Amino acid sequence: MNARIAPVSAPRSPLFNLLLGILALGWPLATHVLLPHLGAWPLLVAILALAWWRLPAARRGWGWVLLIAGGALIAAGHAEFGVRAWPVVLNAAMLAVFAYSLAHGPSVIERLARRREPALGPRGVRYTRRVTQAWCVFFLVNGSIALWTALYADMATWTLYNGGIVYALLAMMFLGEWLIRRRVKSRPEETPHDR
Repeated sequence: MNARIAPVSAPRSPLFNLLLGILALGWPLATHVLLPHLGAWPLLVAILALAWWRLPAARRGWGWVLLIAGGALIAAGHAEFGVRAWPVVLNAAMLAVFAYSLAHGPSVIERLARRREPALGPRGVRYTRRVTQAWCVFFLVNGSIALWTALYADMATWTLYNGGIVYALLAMMFLGEWLIRRRVKSRPEETPHDR
């Protein structure tokens, strides 16, 4: 009886992922509405348990770190900070993923670009690296502002920034990158004797 039991992982159905995406996008608004009625610790437990459950089995160690940190915040009476710091955690995680991909290539944006253009040329690789660097700056700045709102802003300001303004900034990043990419792609590829 040497049968191995497959690790349990979260369902990956498109509908389920869509619902989780809506929850993630609406977290600041849900927090604003539910915090006065439920209190902070149930919301913190819910978001941390969901985050841990959604992590791939190979990354569950990070989930334990989150759960322990959340437990410490609850024990210290700072559960509301934990709830409000969730956007900071997301930005820090995204910054870590993007920065790691720069150091250990290929970059995140290059991997995404190669799905549409498997034969991405050297100029494309350089461009995708720059875009990955730009996203690193975005996550660093946005995470810093989110931290400031978690520490010092009232709930209305926190909700306005993390549940509204940040999405406008993300849209501007995507639109700006799309416009720049169109311009870069319209230029002819350099040949070695052009350099």
